[in-house]
Amino acid sequence: MIDIANGLKPLGKLTHPRELVRQFTPNWFAATMGTGILALALAQFPLQIPGLRSVAEGLWIFNIGLFCLFSGLYLARWLFFFTGARLIFSHPVVSMFFGCIPMGLATIINGLLVFGVPHWGVTAVNIANALWIFDAVLAFICGITIPFMMFTRQNHSIDQMTAVWLLPVVAAEVAATTGGLLAPYLTDATGQLHTLIASYVLWACSVPVAMSLLVILLLRMVLYKLPPVNMAASCWLALGPIGTGALGLLLLGEAAPDILLAKQLGSYALGIKSVSLFCGVLLWGYGLWWLAVALLITLRYLREGFPFNLGWWAYTFPLGVYAVATLKLSTILPILAFKLFGGLMVIALAILWLVVGKRTVCGAWCGELFIAPCLQDGNNVPGE
Repeated sequence: MIDIANGLKPLGKLTHPRELVRQFTPNWFAATMGTGILALALAQFPLQIPGLRSVAEGLWIFNIGLFCLFSGLYLARWLFFFTGARLIFSHPVVSMFFGCIPMGLATIINGLLVFGVPHWGVTAVNIANALWIFDAVLAFICGITIPFMMFTRQNHSIDQMTAVWLLPVVAAEVAATTGGLLAPYLTDATGQLHTLIASYVLWACSVPVAMSLLVILLLRMVLYKLPPVNMAASCWLALGPIGTGALGLLLLGEAAPDILLAKQLGSYALGIKSVSLFCGVLLWGYGLWWLAVALLITLRYLREGFPFNLGWWAYTFPLGVYAVATLKLSTILPILAFKLFGGLMVIALAILWLVVGKRTVCGAWCGELFIAPCLQDGNNVPGE
């Protein structure tokens, strides 16, 4: 806890306020992912609660401010501390968090469609479309360049592997999910088709690779047991690509028939919708296994105790996207269990967000969360 009454200064653990910029890393964008998915999940909560949608919209607006703040800080680091900032590409853990940037932006784009369209109509759609193109390109680049860095300049080993390896890869399927939500809002049939096909391509660039990594992760945990205590929350990250993959298929499968019919491709429409639902349910079931395992692992860590760090935001987005996928299934299939289970996960997500958010604010206030691991072996970087 931080006792402000005893005179602890803001950012008191930093030697100088400029260290806030120098030590700023993409890890912080995980907070925008968690905040954004909570806003979207609350908007789809199965019970009609007065004021809940307004709370969700307020969170979305807050998340925009958060994303802009973090973007400004990280851009400032590259402008004023370039030599130190580029060290991130050689770091085997922090570099993975580049994927959080396009994923955090994707939640804002989704919010433009969910919350913005009722207010601003086609203007919100046009902004969302432009941002989605940028986000998709950024996610694709991230999913290619970071693995390439892993192949060529970073040092990795199986015993040190964690689910953090998934972050740069998963960004593309998050963009694909956003594309599935965006496509029906577009008025041009050609634009709809391009968005639909691009989204399927992005999904394919991500999900198979993520599934491959999950196989290796499972083997790693069998042979070398659980990750270090400071990486405890990373066990939840496995749920992210599974939940996002399922949600992406459901949204794309729902959007595809009308888009294909408009371009005289109706013979493919029913097949794509059926396959998308079938595969979406299979992925959801796979996610259920990982959810149960993540819960058991977390209970094990709780017995031993583990420190707070920014990695705790890994509890929020994976759970949130899996909850949204569950609620989406409840709107397609007449099975009450999906609606009840999805609602319970949204409640759990809200509680987690409050806990992690409070501890993040406290840690940021005293400055203890502003640590760039890539600088720890080179604090006296020339020119900085």
